[in-house]
Amino acid sequence: MTRPLPFDVAPWSIGLIGVDVDRLPHRESVFALSNGHIGWRGLLDEGEPHGVPGSYLNGVFEEHPMPYAEDGYGYPESGQSVINVPNGQVIRLTVDDEPLDIREGTLHDHEQHLDFRAGTLERTLTWTSPAGSTVHIRSTRLVSLAHRSVAAVRYEVEAVDGPVAIAIQSELVANEPLPEPHPDPRVQDILETPLRSAGSFVFGSAATLVHETRNSGIGVAVSMDHLVSGATAEVRTAASDDLARTTIRARLAPGERLEVVKIVGHAWATGLSAPALRDRAEAAVADAMRDGWSGLATAQRERLDDFWTCADVRVDGQPRLQQAVRFALFSVFQAAARAEQRSVPGKGLTGAGYAGHTFWDVEAYVLPVLTATAPDAAREALRWRHATLDHARDRARQLHLRGAAFAWRTIDGRESSGYWPASTAAFHINADIAAAVVHYVRATGDVDFERDAGLEILIETARLWQSLGRTDADGRFHIDGVTGPDEYTALYDDNVFTNLMARANLKAAADAARRHPDLARTFGVDDGEIGEWVRTAGAMHVPYDEERGVHPQAARFTELERWDFETDTPGDELLQERYPYVQLYRKQVLKQADLVLALFFCTDAFTADEKARAFRYYEALTVRDSSLSAAIQAVVAAEVGHLGLAADYLAEAATIDLDDLHGNAEDGLHIASLGGIWTALVAGFGGMRDTADGLRFAPRLPEQLTGLAFGIRWQGRTLHLEIAPDATTYRVSAGAPLTIRHFGEPVELTSRVDVTMPTPPLPDPGERPTQPKGCAPRPFAEAFAE
Repeated sequence: MTRPLPFDVAPWSIGLIGVDVDRLPHRESVFALSNGHIGWRGLLDEGEPHGVPGSYLNGVFEEHPMPYAEDGYGYPESGQSVINVPNGQVIRLTVDDEPLDIREGTLHDHEQHLDFRAGTLERTLTWTSPAGSTVHIRSTRLVSLAHRSVAAVRYEVEAVDGPVAIAIQSELVANEPLPEPHPDPRVQDILETPLRSAGSFVFGSAATLVHETRNSGIGVAVSMDHLVSGATAEVRTAASDDLARTTIRARLAPGERLEVVKIVGHAWATGLSAPALRDRAEAAVADAMRDGWSGLATAQRERLDDFWTCADVRVDGQPRLQQAVRFALFSVFQAAARAEQRSVPGKGLTGAGYAGHTFWDVEAYVLPVLTATAPDAAREALRWRHATLDHARDRARQLHLRGAAFAWRTIDGRESSGYWPASTAAFHINADIAAAVVHYVRATGDVDFERDAGLEILIETARLWQSLGRTDADGRFHIDGVTGPDEYTALYDDNVFTNLMARANLKAAADAARRHPDLARTFGVDDGEIGEWVRTAGAMHVPYDEERGVHPQAARFTELERWDFETDTPGDELLQERYPYVQLYRKQVLKQADLVLALFFCTDAFTADEKARAFRYYEALTVRDSSLSAAIQAVVAAEVGHLGLAADYLAEAATIDLDDLHGNAEDGLHIASLGGIWTALVAGFGGMRDTADGLRFAPRLPEQLTGLAFGIRWQGRTLHLEIAPDATTYRVSAGAPLTIRHFGEPVELTSRVDVTMPTPPLPDPGERPTQPKGCAPRPFAEAFAE
């Protein structure tokens, strides 16, 4: 763990006072802004010094060769990596001919604050140049939630104690130098300068750069224009292939200010001409210029007000946890709000980690949050998966399978993983996507989506399972040679999580095809195929270890030798960085919760006693080398009654990025882990489970919290819960009555009528489960010490 940055503690924002130049990459990730379409890392306005520059458009990437030591059939031929598009954040300042650089002169004060309700990053500083000229600067930055293609900066300079001549240089910068973009020199050469100029244009105070990626053939246009007010200023603009610059010069008397509002528009497409791209980017700027800064800021606030009305989670008793929870929700929302049939990358648009790829954890960790709080964004993410079905069908055919095999890691839907035991063999991604479809339709009642996209996804994933597995002589259905969520256990037969999720996938496909028989027939589904899905689901083998009284993570897993945690204690390095996979794969050691994930996702497949025994067993094997693990362990720990342990896991999940627990926050935020914080609270301490029988709650608070409140959207209603240590109050917004279950007891809720239900006594859960040596979760008190 690195030394945490000293973020302030506030309920609706997060900020830093001062600048540690050596730790800029971490703060740039935390202060990143996005709307799901555009992403700007939280760089200092002047662009220097910086850690890792980042200006991204969701879906813009460059192709490159996949370096293999040895080729094999079915290996992806090319990889995909997110790239920086022309950066419109940069606003440089010269004061009496000396450039503002916080490393020179005297920096009197410096603050940055990310506001979760305004959706803005604010910065203030007072600086005296080496020659003695002092200015006060205030900038506010936003990536618009109302104008999908627009980001903007309001930049204000004030002379403090004497007259100054200033020059503001507002820039678009393409092909910025980056830290090593890839360890392989063959790939590095491609990614260092991925953009080729297709034209630069100047008109008044505006400019546009148009580029095309050299290999993937994606066209990108970025345009800027300016609104200048305050002191009288001279404005000039020039542009070349990779740089456009608007220079604004003025003389300021003491106390006089100059304000510049910079509007940046973005457009990208494949197969669109440079003039057409330019028109789109410039039109976006022109539209936003009419609104001006005030209009952009007002629309931003209104969109977030609407989001927070339902999405806010109030945590009583710990201010820093409250801040972390709202930071997580804000980050998840801005990762997807305007993605609109684009993916939600593992890092969102906060950094280039994971090469900008999307994984299974979007459907497993992010979409549950969005479905409950911003269902339109969840629908668009699932529509993106549907748009990639042809690629998934092609991949299935390449693997000699039927149906669709969705990519393990991808940007445009094509497989971009070069290590097949942890990617191609992790077929569970297909059932994870299907489960997200089922959950979304159940929560929203969106029949149009089910007919337009959901049904086809369910059908094609069901066909995959039917062709992937086999039936033995006793009629049991097995899925052999797969990798479950735990990447330290690869290529095993009958992974329990995979089999249970596949079973649910097959049942859901059959149910949906029966609901829409006319449409199902257009996809070639008949009664015979539906019957096969139902029979296969009923015959799905779920291993159980009678001797130990637990479900093995996969067939015969509990018979393997246990990892020697006394000798090989996990340290700061991941086990995969110290041991070859051939050692990890043959021992009982887990990178992340796997069977425990099944206990949550497939809750009705296990009895309460089975859950308690399995949780205890796998706690002793899980080293949590993945950021995905702590949140799910929190959920199941709470369910089986270990509330203090659940609170510790929540603390770990809530501080992974803010305290950089994994030492890689500079690569971008862990969006799925941030989504997991919501799940730990709502499904963990709120006890929420969404099943075919409706919503169930079993709310219990750990002693570290005095209250918890949250809302979810459910079939056109908003349901709010207020959880106290001894009782929970339910309230539903206008609409039809809703029946939920509170600790198994049916409760009918009617519009705007509070119903308070008592919390039953907690049964004795037994001794607190233990973890591998050195792998206990971060203590709650340590994470949130004041």
